[in-house]
Amino acid sequence: QVQLVESGGGLVQPGGSLRLSCAASGTIFRINVMGWYRQAPGKERELVASVTSDGSTNYADTVKGRFTISRDNAKNTVYLQMNSLKPEDTAVYYCYARIQSGSIVMSTYWGQGTQVTVSS
Repeated sequence: QVQLVESGGGLVQPGGSLRLSCAASGTIFRINVMGWYRQAPGKERELVASVTSDGSTNYADTVKGRFTISRDNAKNTVYLQMNSLKPEDTAVYYCYARIQSGSIVMSTYWGQGTQVTVSS
């Protein structure tokens, strides 16, 4: 069984920063991609950023230059450093990971979600 546990959400003023963390645990043979999606009220879930096992990153245009994704492969953990936050960044943020667990098949696992609210 694999679990993804997130931390680091909260309330921040516009222009502020937050750092999200997501740690994967359980029976893990290999992790391919790790990343973050977000979902704002009334909107579809959208990809924020992702990082592969060799460090290649991908960002949504709306967060480029403000957010930085990184991962610690030894700790099976992915981070999202969010700077210059805007009210439109308000959403529930979900981490995900493509993990090879008890079989040869890669499966996608999700965290429980963490609320990020940007408001004055």
